[in-house]
Amino acid sequence: MIYITRKASFNAAHKLSRPDWTEAQNTEVYGKCANPNWHGHNYQLYVTVKGEINPETGFLVDLKWLKDITNTAVVDKIDHKNLNLDVDFMKGKLASTENLAIAIWDELVNLIAGSGAQLHSIKIYETENNFVEYFG
Repeated sequence: MIYITRKASFNAAHKLSRPDWTEAQNTEVYGKCANPNWHGHNYQLYVTVKGEINPETGFLVDLKWLKDITNTAVVDKIDHKNLNLDVDFMKGKLASTENLAIAIWDELVNLIAGSGAQLHSIKIYETENNFVEYFG
């Protein structure tokens, strides 16, 4: 079993806020992240796949292919967007990095399975000090 990771970057705005809570409740729980005028991050996304090396190509997967499907299915939809308002796969979800990681997994898992590899993890750095990792 071998693991290979592709890194991508995107910038996005979001707000942590529950619509069924008051502004005071949201601020109490989410602090600055509940700012009514949003805030943004320069995210780093790591997509890790696993499987066996193809003896003919020497690859697990072609990294250009992994880059292309990650960009098409995820990055192109979220880069320079508002996660709460603009991203179809985040509709109806609290725009936490935890929920974003799960949503990105859901966007990629079947696309990657078709390659003969398996999606192993989604890791998202929201800041240099905070990241989420999801293993499905």
